[in-house]
Amino acid sequence: MPIARFSTFELVLLQSHQQADTATLLLLAWVLDHCTTLTPHQRYWRLARKAEGLAHGHDLAPLLRIAGQRDTHAVQLAAEVLHRQCSAEQGHGIIQKAIALAVENGRLSPANHYILRFLADLLGIPPAMLETLFQALTGSALPPPDDPSREAYWRARNTAYYRRQAERDAEQARAQQQREQEQEQEQARQHQQKERERRERHGRASAAAPDRTLQALAILGLDPGASRRDIRRAYRRMAQLHHPDRFFAESEQATARASQRFQRIKKAYDYLMQRTPA
Repeated sequence: MPIARFSTFELVLLQSHQQADTATLLLLAWVLDHCTTLTPHQRYWRLARKAEGLAHGHDLAPLLRIAGQRDTHAVQLAAEVLHRQCSAEQGHGIIQKAIALAVENGRLSPANHYILRFLADLLGIPPAMLETLFQALTGSALPPPDDPSREAYWRARNTAYYRRQAERDAEQARAQQQREQEQEQEQARQHQQKERERRERHGRASAAAPDRTLQALAILGLDPGASRRDIRRAYRRMAQLHHPDRFFAESEQATARASQRFQRIKKAYDYLMQRTPA
């Protein structure tokens, strides 16, 4: 038959003269463990002061170690022991000790805020009574608990993270703005280049001989000496590019300009086909 294995806290309970007192000390050690400004030595002696008059009969160091390990199973077992064995009067005494330890070194920590409310609920003490006891012992009201689901809760406790996040967001915004500016500059450069090329083509066409044949060839993008086949091929290409139907979805001005271009292309084609031998 296998030998049962006991947890550290179960072994402490087995050695205890009074299990309810041992359970009380573990929960008080749990409170002390969340007083983060205390040294281990200070936690031990503060727990020792609260242990005076309790019939536990064992060392306190194991309880402090269990609390420091955040052993939830031990806390649950201690809560079950108190729930079964603790009277209402004893419950008030326990919660008063817990409040005194939680605020003895200054401000009530967020974790101890929830621990006090857990202990009060465990001991059957209503929230209003807990607030009354807290006010009587500390001289100040028990503040409402913080809500860890709210972003403001974490902003107040992790300012360095949110500062770094804001810096990253600002850097990304600057990089995005820089990219947009570079894209706009590139688009402007390309537009200027196209405009220069258009003016150059227009200038070359204007500087060409005024002969109508040369003008017609220039409209179709042909060189002197082009054959009828070259003329037909150039006309089809230019007609496909500049037919007014291609600009129907745009503005009326765009359609009108396209119609004018197409008329010039058609006239140049007709003229060259009449003048070019078969």
